[in-house]
Amino acid sequence: MTIRRPSRRMSHLLGGALIIVIGLAGQPAQAAPQHGAQPLAAAFDRAAAGSDVPRDLLAALGYAETRLDGHGGEPSASGGYGVMHLTSNPKVRTLDEAARRTRLDRAELRTRDAANVAGAAAVLRSYADAAGLTAAQRDDVNQWYGPIARYGGSADAATARLYADSVYDLLARGFIATTAGGEVSVDGRPVAPRRGRYADVAPLGTGDFGTLSTDYGPAAWVPANSSNYTVSSRESAYPINYIVIHTMQGSYAGSISWFQNAAAGTSAHYLLRSSDGAVTQMVRDKDIAWHAGNWTYNTQSIGIEHEGYVDNASWYTDAMYRSSAALTRYLCDKYGIPKTRNNIIGHNQVPGATHTDPGSNWNWTYYMQLVTGGTTPPPTAWSTIVDNTTAGRFTASANWSTSTYSAQRYGADYRYANPVAASDTAWYKVNIPATATYRVEVWYPAVVGYNTSTPYIVATTSGNQTVSVNQTANGGAWRSLGTFTLAAGDANKVGVSRWSGSTGYVIADAIRVTRV
Repeated sequence: MTIRRPSRRMSHLLGGALIIVIGLAGQPAQAAPQHGAQPLAAAFDRAAAGSDVPRDLLAALGYAETRLDGHGGEPSASGGYGVMHLTSNPKVRTLDEAARRTRLDRAELRTRDAANVAGAAAVLRSYADAAGLTAAQRDDVNQWYGPIARYGGSADAATARLYADSVYDLLARGFIATTAGGEVSVDGRPVAPRRGRYADVAPLGTGDFGTLSTDYGPAAWVPANSSNYTVSSRESAYPINYIVIHTMQGSYAGSISWFQNAAAGTSAHYLLRSSDGAVTQMVRDKDIAWHAGNWTYNTQSIGIEHEGYVDNASWYTDAMYRSSAALTRYLCDKYGIPKTRNNIIGHNQVPGATHTDPGSNWNWTYYMQLVTGGTTPPPTAWSTIVDNTTAGRFTASANWSTSTYSAQRYGADYRYANPVAASDTAWYKVNIPATATYRVEVWYPAVVGYNTSTPYIVATTSGNQTVSVNQTANGGAWRSLGTFTLAAGDANKVGVSRWSGSTGYVIADAIRVTRV
């Protein structure tokens, strides 16, 4: 069946019924989703075709927001609904936009997966139209960066970039989601998003915007809107006696954006990302975040939000548990908070609480073992960078040449080589202090014509793991390969292989390893 471009007369054979749709001027035509159970994968296929939106990009957007879990139509903390997080709050109104463009009832958009996906596709297409994307450009997934950033709803450019980057990272890695509506999968592929006006925006944790927290070294500092917390002078004004554990009921980037919104009326001191345990601080320890729903507890506690939803255990990754426990341990030591369940509590334990987070899927036994189970210092105590010029720490054959071509390089220069059907690995030697979980990040200059699938090798306790990186994009900053269990000892831990199926130079510049 041939699907014509939107704004023309289109026919869709859906569930055995032929539906004729007339496109309205200035907006894509939409086929009304049919009643009855429809596999979620088919809903993405249908919505993508109907709005001329890349199907895998649409699915990655939903996975970044909710892991494709509609949560029974219940709203997120920021008022987002369904697998695509169609939102209705004073600043973001994608739910209203979806209702206007699809002519579907708001209740249906909130509660039915197929309608929710169709609504998000219509909104995303309208953003593409506003950005001036042509039909040919709409076929290129890399051209959609601006519309994706706009969908996230943040007025802050750095947060909008964080949001869009997370979607494109998922698109690059690929994923398989098992949902109530069936399995949805996206194959990984090289991506080189056209960031446009976001290209010069420093990602969180780098540059002038994302400065590191002065309260906790590994955290990026991103201030919440001043309307969402109370300036104070703790501990002189109030003692800090508690750590309160929360689940965001939303995504990491979305929650950062929400706390920057003056209409939120809520905040937390720290937020943690599910995938790698990254930490962002939004309220200083000395100030009073509005997180507990109880003023006394607000004045005496530090609130820690964790990415995810209480009814989906998959968000609670080991990387996030370990990073959060390290933060809690550090705060307890800093402020003299006993490391007990009387002082490290869930939001649901606050007197008068109406919230249930962190919920039954939060593993308190494991978390407290991580907090109290040893004398391991927090991540501030161990992190190391190895550059290609670090004496005694980098080895490469004579096939690897040296360049200063790109200003995005780390340090004085970097190494490059042509891809071949042989490993010829350039190795970084790292002295790991203890067998534990570490975040491995890489730095490289991104140049058009470099390799789109450079293999990075990480030597873990369970064998070498390979992560392919597109070195034509996202350069000049630390890019996470993920978290890995690394064995104690001084040895080659991270390598760059020449064995790539893609053309263009493979680059070896610098790596950073941080205990989490």
